[in-house]
Amino acid sequence: MKSLATFAVRTTAFAAATVVFFSPHSRAQDASQQGTTMIAAAATPADTAGAVHDLQDQVRQLHAMVEEMRAENAQSRSEMQKLRQDLQATRALLEGPGLTGAQASGPVVAGAAPTESTPPAMASDDASAATAQSAPALEDRVQKLEDTAALLGSKIDEQYQTKVESASKYRARLHGIVLMNAFHTVGNPDNLDLPTFAQQVPTGFESASSGATLRQSEIGLEVFGPKLAGAKTSADVQLDFSGGFPNTGNGVNFGLVRLQTANVRFDWEHTSIVAGQDSLFISPLAPTSFASLAIPTFAFAGNLWGWTPQLRVEQRFSLANEQTVSVQAGVIDNLDWHFPSQTNPFLRTPQAGEMSGQPAYAVRTAWSRPVSGHPLSLGASGYYGRQSWTWSRYTDSWAGMLDWEIPVPGRFGLSGEFYRGRGIGGLGGAVGQSVVFGGDGRQSTPDSPVRALDAIGGWAQLKFRLTPKVELNGVISDDNAYAGDVRGFALDGNSNFASIIGRNQGALANVIFRPRSDLLLAAEFRRLHTFPVYSSSSIANQVNLSVGILF
Repeated sequence: MKSLATFAVRTTAFAAATVVFFSPHSRAQDASQQGTTMIAAAATPADTAGAVHDLQDQVRQLHAMVEEMRAENAQSRSEMQKLRQDLQATRALLEGPGLTGAQASGPVVAGAAPTESTPPAMASDDASAATAQSAPALEDRVQKLEDTAALLGSKIDEQYQTKVESASKYRARLHGIVLMNAFHTVGNPDNLDLPTFAQQVPTGFESASSGATLRQSEIGLEVFGPKLAGAKTSADVQLDFSGGFPNTGNGVNFGLVRLQTANVRFDWEHTSIVAGQDSLFISPLAPTSFASLAIPTFAFAGNLWGWTPQLRVEQRFSLANEQTVSVQAGVIDNLDWHFPSQTNPFLRTPQAGEMSGQPAYAVRTAWSRPVSGHPLSLGASGYYGRQSWTWSRYTDSWAGMLDWEIPVPGRFGLSGEFYRGRGIGGLGGAVGQSVVFGGDGRQSTPDSPVRALDAIGGWAQLKFRLTPKVELNGVISDDNAYAGDVRGFALDGNSNFASIIGRNQGALANVIFRPRSDLLLAAEFRRLHTFPVYSSSSIANQVNLSVGILF
């Protein structure tokens, strides 16, 4: 009776353990599904550079869930091993030669206990039959638990393959995109596969051209470091293959590796510190397009941008109704979009902003809240820098910017940016022109006066989510350098600019199809209309087909 009582207790304990065992696995499976959903959502970023970068925080959470699932899986295997040992001990006890009717009658108390009218022999037979029936059922349940654990373990191992082995004990993760672009261009853009403005077609040249490239493919490495003073540390480096072409036959197929961004982060719950070469935090958005990743869409045509060394601090404040207010401030390398030294590409000479002896200063504040699963945000930014053009010729560069994301009921979304500034060629304003020179137009001539260009511009995008896998985007943009700052002051075709551009307009329409979260197909039509100050305007049209795999 004591053995059978023990068996009843163990059976009850086993049932409780089964409930406990399935509970965390259910949570783990839910967490895994949530992680997968986050990855799918992150594959649809508001901006293209973010289309890859926006996955990072969500995948980090998924990896934390995977580690938790692995720990739970190991604990479950240990529990099942113990339950199997108990089952084997119980079966050995039931099948032993010393089993008597009195011993068998113990567990029957909970089921069919013998009464005065039930002979002891019959009660013993009933108990033995009940026990014999329960033993296979118990074994089946254990087998099911083992199958479930094996399936869960294989899924965890599959997810764990994304871990990259590093020299340190901290995790590293590869990410990026393999992207092919095929294009047909009508007109004469400044760059065949990544056009930013249009030029006149030279006499004797064809006005149409076609080609393809994979140099916009990107590869990145993210490293998760230790906690420091309560902050989670991490680092990320992003590369592409748009650093130029080797001087060899078919060199256009062998794009050189180029550094896009590289930064180190310290993240507390409400505070972040970022140091490194990163995108402009005062211009955080970009039109959605996979035809232009190596240079953000409509750079120099209304979209301020730059991958610039900087140090910034961000503070976030949580308000009622899921509202968030963030404040960012930092210093930025004071650049003005001059080309590096042509005499020796391995030597770096200071640009006008750097010769001022101080960095540029920037600040941004933003308010956001979720609306129907999409962000609603409004931001305002400011920028200031000082520039020295030698011979005691100084100019001030400044800009004020607005950015917005507005979800519209019925699958629509509006986003965009607006700016007004002066001397902001280093941010892509005024088609990359910070100043113009009078006189002979030479910076090296001490008597040549200098004037910072005023500029105004921006872009706006309308997004329509046709289905969860298909979206349509339409964008218009405009960058306008004030022609009045040029006429009567600077000559065209001077030594610093081949032709002074006064205005550059852009428009595009595209469709993006994501049959899976890591696979994309896109088609886009883009138009650029450029207005030089001293000559007639030019138009370039491009049709671009894209196919890419995110990893």
